[in-house]
Amino acid sequence: MTNTPEQILNNPFLNKGTAFTSAERNALGLNGMLPPAVQTLDQQVKQTYAQYQSKGSDLEKRIFLMTIFNTNHVLFYKLFSEHVYEFMPIVYDPTIADTIENYSALFTEPQNATYLNIDDPDHIEDALRNSADGRDIRLIVVTDGEGILGIGDWGTQGVDIAVGKLMVYTAAAGIDPSQVLPVVLDVGTNNEALLNDDLYLGLRKKRVYGKQYHAFVDKFVATAEKLFPKLYLHFEDFGRSNAADILNQYKDQITVFNDDIQGTGIIVLAGILGALNISGEKMTDQVYMSFGAGTAGAGITQRIYEEYIQQGMDPAEARKHFYLVDKQGLLFDDMPDLTPEQKPFARQRSEFANADQLTNLAAAVKAVHPTILVGTSTVPGTFTEDIVKEMTANTPRPIIFPLSNPTKLAEAKAADLIQWSAGKALVATGIPAAPVKYNGVTYEIGQANNALVYPGLGLGTIASTARLLTDGMISAAAHSLGGIVDGSQSGAAVLPPVSKLSAFSQTVAVATAKEAVAEKLNQEDIKDVEQAVTAMKWTPAYTTEKAGE
Repeated sequence: MTNTPEQILNNPFLNKGTAFTSAERNALGLNGMLPPAVQTLDQQVKQTYAQYQSKGSDLEKRIFLMTIFNTNHVLFYKLFSEHVYEFMPIVYDPTIADTIENYSALFTEPQNATYLNIDDPDHIEDALRNSADGRDIRLIVVTDGEGILGIGDWGTQGVDIAVGKLMVYTAAAGIDPSQVLPVVLDVGTNNEALLNDDLYLGLRKKRVYGKQYHAFVDKFVATAEKLFPKLYLHFEDFGRSNAADILNQYKDQITVFNDDIQGTGIIVLAGILGALNISGEKMTDQVYMSFGAGTAGAGITQRIYEEYIQQGMDPAEARKHFYLVDKQGLLFDDMPDLTPEQKPFARQRSEFANADQLTNLAAAVKAVHPTILVGTSTVPGTFTEDIVKEMTANTPRPIIFPLSNPTKLAEAKAADLIQWSAGKALVATGIPAAPVKYNGVTYEIGQANNALVYPGLGLGTIASTARLLTDGMISAAAHSLGGIVDGSQSGAAVLPPVSKLSAFSQTVAVATAKEAVAEKLNQEDIKDVEQAVTAMKWTPAYTTEKAGE
């Protein structure tokens, strides 16, 4: 099939812009459609970065980068690869929250995404075929937009989270952008502002739940698996009532991953392992408290609990080390509204003389004496000075991770945690944090950014042709990251820096693939795991193939 000159210039997978050579312009009918000068990719990158730097705000920078992305994938990813640390908070969190909230108003073109409508399930297959356009899709990130970051239900505008996630997969791990597809399941929204917004581009109806919802998800999954038999399916930002159910339904059947439940758990586990490298303490001696017991909080807790089991502890004994605190306080097993994910970690009131008084985080910390405190509450400022000092008084190196994002929703600032603990706290945050200087020591603050793990996890799983993503593969990924931390350095971060994302993604991918092969999950024969991972990676460079064919 031959593309017209206009189709070539408008296709981000084919377009080279000013880098089309004279011979290519002659062959493809592009003469007169581009300025005469022929540029190299490096020249394009230099020129584009200068334009990027001229933008006055992070939102303007992201809109500019999205324009490049929609025009020329090779140029976008070459630019991204050279400025990963600088671009991460622009392309993804926290700036992506602004574009999601304003998606309909800013909308110009659909970003090669697939928009599926619960009122039109009969066209799921057509929609996926049309969006894939004959491409060999290996990775889908899908969202229903109900639990976007820390900002809630944004309906079809949540498609931007799938687009952004896939950008990171490619920039960090080298997954070929022609083999990925962002998908949004539009099942309505409960966001009244969107329902009353004349510009809103999604379904104007309340969010659908129950049998109709699950039938829609099931049909999407079945269709995607049929069309793309080597698929790695990544669920992103589904709401509390559906996320775990969907993951549990499919995780033993197909290669499926939920970043909010599993990805955050992996990166928190890696951060804890890194912290313990610094403190020299044992994992199984820790007392873990989660503030926030929704999808993310309960999912992280489950992942850390599974690590205790893998380290040889009896399950009943391991559960004694875990405590969940939510808006009603410490969770007890007699509470009527516990979710299935919360129930295994709910405590008995008989354990505490003052159980009825444990209705807030401060009271729970004082009663339990946790050594690890992880926040996924989206309630800002809740890790107070009193709470930090209470923890510091009862453990020599408290591990404190305020993970809620964006910035305005964080449970604490890293600088405050270091100061309040007199430099003893081992800190990771959910958003980027500057180094903290205290008493002559510079404390590097690790970012518990899922991007440190999910791109490599995906690459390793895809490269190994694994038929499932198992707990063993997830644990291998976490240990590969946590083991990088150098505990001998004063003020060392508990996680490796995002600035070295590409190198660490390779580390995670190899560890994941090796575990998949060790568990005999690979569907194709793999003699050299590292070579298989390397062969799967895509490098942003223009090809000499004819773009018109």
